[in-house]
Amino acid sequence: MTESRRGDIFKPGDLLNNTYRIEQMLGRGGTSEVYKARNEISQRFVAIKALKSEFSGDEGFLTLMRREEEIREIRHDAVVRYSENHRTPDGHIYLVMDYVEGPPLDKIMRSGGLPADDLVAVCTRVVQGLRVAHNRNIVHRDLSPDNIILRGGKPEEAVIIDFGIAKDTNPGAETIVGKEFAGKYAYAAPEQLSGNTDRRSDLYSLGALLLATFRGAAPDVGRNPMEVLKNKALPLNTEGVPEPLKSLIDKMSAPEPAARFQTAEELLAELGKVPDEATVIVPRARPVTQPPSGTITKPILSKAPVKAASSGGGSGIWVTLGVLLIAGGGAGAYFSGALDSFLGPRYPVADPYALIVERPEDGAPRAIGSVPSEEALAEISRIMAEMGGTADLSLATGEIAETWATDVESVLNELMQVEQFRFVVNGNDAQVTGLTEDRALREDLLDTFADGLPGALNGVAIIQQGPLVLSADAIEAAINPLADCGPMTLDGAPALGYGPQDTIAISGRLAETTTRLAIFDTITAIAGERPVTINAVTLNPTLCLIEQRLPAAPEGDIGIAFGFGDRPDVNTSGTYFVGENPVIDIVLPADVTDGYLSVSVIDVSGDVFHVLPNVNRTDNAVATLRNGAEGEVAVRVAFPATEAAGTPKLAFLVDSSSLGDSKVIVLHSDVPLFDEMRPTEESAQGYAIALSEQADAGTAQIYSINSRILTTAEQ
Repeated sequence: MTESRRGDIFKPGDLLNNTYRIEQMLGRGGTSEVYKARNEISQRFVAIKALKSEFSGDEGFLTLMRREEEIREIRHDAVVRYSENHRTPDGHIYLVMDYVEGPPLDKIMRSGGLPADDLVAVCTRVVQGLRVAHNRNIVHRDLSPDNIILRGGKPEEAVIIDFGIAKDTNPGAETIVGKEFAGKYAYAAPEQLSGNTDRRSDLYSLGALLLATFRGAAPDVGRNPMEVLKNKALPLNTEGVPEPLKSLIDKMSAPEPAARFQTAEELLAELGKVPDEATVIVPRARPVTQPPSGTITKPILSKAPVKAASSGGGSGIWVTLGVLLIAGGGAGAYFSGALDSFLGPRYPVADPYALIVERPEDGAPRAIGSVPSEEALAEISRIMAEMGGTADLSLATGEIAETWATDVESVLNELMQVEQFRFVVNGNDAQVTGLTEDRALREDLLDTFADGLPGALNGVAIIQQGPLVLSADAIEAAINPLADCGPMTLDGAPALGYGPQDTIAISGRLAETTTRLAIFDTITAIAGERPVTINAVTLNPTLCLIEQRLPAAPEGDIGIAFGFGDRPDVNTSGTYFVGENPVIDIVLPADVTDGYLSVSVIDVSGDVFHVLPNVNRTDNAVATLRNGAEGEVAVRVAFPATEAAGTPKLAFLVDSSSLGDSKVIVLHSDVPLFDEMRPTEESAQGYAIALSEQADAGTAQIYSINSRILTTAEQ
């Protein structure tokens, strides 16, 4: 735990976005701070990474933070899960991610490091996570000991964090963030120093950090750019590192990318050759149906070579005698079936040795093919009956592994809850394809079969999330209860429903950022592999209240221009900082020559300011506002403070008491909108009621509605 300081971005007890309660500081860097927080809704812990205020306006740092958020679709236990970015009212950007309980490798390194066998386990786990990221064209770029956490202190449960943003720019940490390079000199691949980065760069960094953790100290690559360039051209010194870790690190960290492992898959294949005693990997347990007591499990037509008998000692005599017995009278016993209790019953040979088990979309489950024993036939038949299906199986021998039956039964037990699947076995080769609407079940199956099918079966499982066609009605039914600022819209919904590769695009308005996350999670839970895009605008509860009460009218050509009270500059962004004086002009096009304008500012605090008309400026007729001018005319409704002083004119100054998004709304109507003059300032609730009453009365025709967001922030 890191103690809180006076200048920290957040303090224990702070509540972010009405959801995340800060509990403690986890760590500080030159650009960001990381906190442990509790989700007040789910009571789960999360980690909050907050970008320091001086970097919140730097587009380079914001791009890196957004890039980190983009990996939230990666689902692997070795990669920390991200949710999304938020901005506090005072302008701090923060990223929400899963909280991982355990020590980071840099802390372990400073305490003396880890032994080689534990580091092989760490390597295997991290490469599995990198494989998933690399397959989505995401490269970490900054792998170092402080970016890997051992969940629960276990090497086999290492977790990668901090994708895409370097945490520290001070000279001590030697981390550079910019267009050319993001990473730490000590662990960066040589090509990264010249701005070239690909998957092989991550493998180099992983090798370097494994070496550092083994030695208990970061590598010394020099204290200036010339020394770094010189040292990076040399192989890492792995003298004294035991095998197989030494050979792995040597190839992972070769200075030339072409001499390294080229992909995570290639490195994983090499790790698979590491002897068991050098690898501490704990695979996920798979349920296996055991054969009944007394069953003799035997190899079927095994082609393993027979070891020659020794010429010395008595054992050779007994082996020879055994062969003679089989060749003589014993042969008759074999062919008569008398030795079945010892050797197992003989069955016809099946070539190919095939089995197909399927649960189709529109039929009952069924199993057809060969099995090696009465016990296997009974067990598979039982599984099929439990699924409501049938089994048409034949007893046969063939070139299959000794564990074939239990391996097949294990797969079938895993598939029992899958709505549609097809399991094809040909000898020891097999493949599973499946479709389920249960997202959690799919993730469990992907986890179970992450390293392939069990035992001696060679093959993979491809499990998709269904249904194959997802209707727009099903999506709308899921998101409508979550909408908090008017109805959400499905953009370009296919008439016949969304296919497996169709993008689900949702637009609309939201009152809370948490609603966006809730909608995203709800849709992805039923969308399967379909991409989900939410193009909604996040307002606030006050703006949503008014938006839902505004009369139905098209957007017009009337413009809203922002400027500054102390200078002639145009404010194209619409953002103002504390102390600044917003100036607002309503720009009338040449063809808008009659009717009436109603201009209001919906403040972030929940107040409504009527800038036109109001008690000090009652005439809002377009003809009066034009004052005889033709063409485009700008009508000022919020003035420089120096000009408004001592006059009825309205002027605004931004203070820190209420920061966020406000909205300027312009309604163009044929007659004055309200029968009575509205007060210059009133509550949003009062204005909403007035809008509803006006709509019910139907006395005014609304030609158009135009609006623009005005944002206030702490500089």
